Amino acid sequence: MDDIDKKILNILQKEFPLTERPFWAVAEKCGISEDEVISRVQKLKEKGILRRIGAIFNGANLGRVSTLCAARVPEEKLKNFVSAVNAYSGVTHNYLRNNDYNVWFTVNAANRKEIARFLAQLKENTGVIDILEMNAVRTFKIDASFEM
Repeated sequence: MDDIDKKILNILQKEFPLTERPFWAVAEKCGISEDEVISRVQKLKEKGILRRIGAIFNGANLGRVSTLCAARVPEEKLKNFVSAVNAYSGVTHNYLRNNDYNVWFTVNAANRKEIARFLAQLKENTGVIDILEMNAVRTFKIDASFEM
C-alpha cells in the first residue's frame, strides 16, 4: 500500500461521500482520477485489505433484532456449516475462533421468531446443534476505523 491507498482508505472509513459519484469525490481529494480510485479500491479488495464498502445502520432503531451466536462445530462439518451460515442474508459477521466454540456469527432479522427459525433450520441442515445465542444486554459503540 502506498500513501494514496492509505488516504483512500481513511476517506472511505471516516468521510465516505454521499454523492451520485462518490469515487469521483474521493479522487478529487486524492488528486487522482476516478478510474484510478476504483482500480485501487478493487485491488485492495482483491488483496483482502478491504472487505466491503457499505453503510452501517442501527438495527434496533429500525425495529430489527440481532444476536451473537457461537457454535461448536466439528472439523468435518466446518465447511458445510460456514457455507450455510454465510448463505443467510441476515448474517453480518462470521468468523473462526480458536475455542471450543469455534464459529462465531451475528444475525439480524425482523424479529426473534425469524432468528429462531434460522437457527432451527441451521441445526437441522448441518447437524450442528451446540449453538449458543447471546443477546446483547448493553450496547457499546466502538469506532472500528483504523487510521492509515
